[in-house]
Amino acid sequence: MAEKAEKTPGPSSAESTSAEVTSRDSELEDEVTNSPEIGSKLDRRDMWRMGKNQELRRNFRFLSIFGFTMVLMSTWEAQLNSNIFGLINGGTGGLIWMYIGTFLGFFCVVLSMAEMSSMAPTTGGQYHWVSEFSPPSAQKFLSYLVGWLCVLGWQVGNVAIAFLTSQQIQGLIILNNPSYTPQRWHLTLLVIAIETLCQAFNTFLYRHLPLVETIALILHFAGFFAVLIPLWVLGPRTSSARDVFFTFTDGGGWGNTGLSCLVGILSPIFSLLGPDSATHMAEELRDASKSLPRAMIATALVNGALGFVMIVTFCMVLGDVESVLATPTTQPFIQVFYNAVGNKAGVTVMTSIMVVLAACGVVNNIATSSRQLWAFARDRGVPFSGWFAVVHPRLGLPVNALVFSYGLAVLLSLINIGSNIAFNILTSLGVGALISSYAISVSCIAFKRIRGETLLPASFSLGRVGLFLNVFSVLFLTFTFIMSFFPPVPQPAVDIMNWNILVYGVVVVFSVGYYFLRGRYQYAGPVTYIRKSA
Repeated sequence: MAEKAEKTPGPSSAESTSAEVTSRDSELEDEVTNSPEIGSKLDRRDMWRMGKNQELRRNFRFLSIFGFTMVLMSTWEAQLNSNIFGLINGGTGGLIWMYIGTFLGFFCVVLSMAEMSSMAPTTGGQYHWVSEFSPPSAQKFLSYLVGWLCVLGWQVGNVAIAFLTSQQIQGLIILNNPSYTPQRWHLTLLVIAIETLCQAFNTFLYRHLPLVETIALILHFAGFFAVLIPLWVLGPRTSSARDVFFTFTDGGGWGNTGLSCLVGILSPIFSLLGPDSATHMAEELRDASKSLPRAMIATALVNGALGFVMIVTFCMVLGDVESVLATPTTQPFIQVFYNAVGNKAGVTVMTSIMVVLAACGVVNNIATSSRQLWAFARDRGVPFSGWFAVVHPRLGLPVNALVFSYGLAVLLSLINIGSNIAFNILTSLGVGALISSYAISVSCIAFKRIRGETLLPASFSLGRVGLFLNVFSVLFLTFTFIMSFFPPVPQPAVDIMNWNILVYGVVVVFSVGYYFLRGRYQYAGPVTYIRKSA
């Protein structure tokens, strides 16, 4: 194992040079073997520079981490089950063109984050990058705030994805049994069952997770064609391509079609959010500084292409929008499947593929959220950090963080029994929290470039276009952050209100308050562990 780092107060960041880190390589060779669980020489060098011990097993390789991010983001699947917002605000034309624009913006964000992950491949992700790349005067506070946003954003993601999966299952039940009357407690029990199954998999079958991610990646591609081909062959052709691409609607009643399309940007955001997921598995990935950026970029390109093909196909066979939105299954894509295929058995198979892939996404989200919490606790960023930062000696997993992630998801799901409005309020946190964490971390690397400071060596570098891509990413993220707070209609009822702004504000106020009460006395930030010289 790499030796434990001594704390070195003050900023360090890019003052570490490649030569300084390389001077330790020969000693590292003597300290550990080149075993898969420890990682490569490059992994050990990165961990030594960041002052971290290798506590988790490096079981992942490029293909398995690529599958991990592809399945977690599930862009083509999300385009089907989260397009209601875009269909209401923007119509088919708005849905397609806003997807294209959002993809281009998020791809620039992915490039910026891929570069940072190559410089500092750590499970901490954004809060570590902010600590290491931001100006010294802001390192501690900004890093702490971003750490809280990431932890809570990923934690509520566990129950949010399980909830969407449960809604798909419930939609299938309604399709095959029209007399069934769904109840909120039914949905909650489904969420708990899915969370329990996925938690057990993350704990007891963890060593097989890389293999399962590869299998899930195959299913992700196979499922894409299993859904796409029936829609192409059997789906109705009620509209021309021109009508589909250039029909814009203001279903939300904003009084302006352009604004309505912008409000509908939430649909593509949902399907493209989460490019940082691979980063939070960095300390379980071999050759992380090389594999991470490649996996992130490949995921963005491949998932982006699959998502575009699927959303265009969906719009081409959509038919009457009003009748689809009013489907008794509560899932418009199931109604579109049924209109195209014409029999319940075929729709059940097509939807079941999506349910299985969504459940795989829950497995991956639990893994991501627990690692993010564990990393932040390791740097003493949360209450009871010592307990959360424990790694089980036999399993090589942050079991306590996993248990907490599961318990919190179960507790949040119970809220749905009493009020689905309160439940939606809590689960809406993830969008704004993750977007703002991206914006702050990319701003830090952009600021270093503006000030002409030396950047850390990286196997993937944006070079001369780095500043342009960083600035564009920040502007795009700022815009999407603002739009994520818009409700679907100008004067929404309580049950359809977008409560993102309320939840986000509460989290920020709580994290800032806790920082000044206790956090600033306990949390120093990852930058204090960085080795500035050999």
